Amino acid sequence: MNTNPEASNKIRRVLISGGGTGGHIHPALAIADEIVHRNPDVEIRFVGALGRMEMEKVPAAGYDIDGLWISGIERKINSLKNLSFPFKLISSLIKAGRLLRKYRPQIVIGVGGFASGPLLFRASKKGIPTLIQEQNSFPGITNRILANKVQTVCAGFPGLERWFPKERIVETGNPLRSNVLKLADSKHTPPKSESSAHFNFKNDTPIIFIMGGSLGAKSMNSAVKNVMEYYASLEQTKQVLPYSIIWQCGARFLDENLAWLKDFEKKHPKIARSVNCLGFIDRMDLAYAAADIIASRAGAMSISELALVAKPTILIPSPHVSEDHQTKNALSLVKRGASILVEDRHVVENLRVEIEDLLFDPEKCEAMMTALKTASRPNASVIIVNEVEKLLNQ
Repeated sequence: MNTNPEASNKIRRVLISGGGTGGHIHPALAIADEIVHRNPDVEIRFVGALGRMEMEKVPAAGYDIDGLWISGIERKINSLKNLSFPFKLISSLIKAGRLLRKYRPQIVIGVGGFASGPLLFRASKKGIPTLIQEQNSFPGITNRILANKVQTVCAGFPGLERWFPKERIVETGNPLRSNVLKLADSKHTPPKSESSAHFNFKNDTPIIFIMGGSLGAKSMNSAVKNVMEYYASLEQTKQVLPYSIIWQCGARFLDENLAWLKDFEKKHPKIARSVNCLGFIDRMDLAYAAADIIASRAGAMSISELALVAKPTILIPSPHVSEDHQTKNALSLVKRGASILVEDRHVVENLRVEIEDLLFDPEKCEAMMTALKTASRPNASVIIVNEVEKLLNQ
């Protein structure tokens, strides 16, 4: 018989499920890292969707992962892909049950994405403690379905009472990667010269970091091209960029944009050398540290990281998300005076103007940076794991 009163909340076996985008994967890893920090001997396994990016990113971070044959329902209800959904769901529910029997987790944590649905549903039916972390101001469909089946909902934004039982919600903020969290402490911030050099830039011009999210964004890629073409259209003696650009275009758009950049360089080599085009950035800490101004999609994790990093920020919400939740995310900063919002339909023609307005307005930049710091939640992972321990104590 175990007589140690402290042993009840010791975390020994955990399953964490979800993924599909970096916005789900990164908080899952941050939660796992905090659990390991407190319980070095813990066994943590992930469950993801076969073929999605978590099947590569999670092992790269040092954790084991199992894959489910699952995907979402296409918005076009008559899509042929939807015909396989019932079979995928049944297969995933069966495999989820096997994984629960095999690993015997004390708790199952979901972070959103298709894969978390079958696992948390089966865990709740078996009486295993369950917790979800919702990153957005508008929950994804999987977490909405699980709303009344889990014991605790850790919310990245306020105002989720519309979808989840109020008594189960704990507002925690969104958990961030450890290398990004270090940027909140100036002692751990990489020197500008080091972070600039990582992207092959010298530390002698401002650096603009433009990112369209882990999947990329066509409109933002077009906006970068428009900036470059504008300066190329000036008189020959002025064909230089007054700043350097770290251009995160998305892995699926990388080949076409590198080809475009190569053709552009033939006529305008000075401008092209001021731009570094990348599909995916693993060292986000260095990108944030190098940047003087950041232009970004308004995904929940991006919002949380940008608040912590506290650099002058331009937000371009994606119009291709449910209930326009990225605009709601962005307004949480805009209302504080912590960011500028540019609508996606205007980003191609307006992004350059907004960047240059900020570059020449240091007082506005300073005010934005101060407002961003008040919005940051650097202890989200700690609070979430506290909630895990509370569940285990119950």
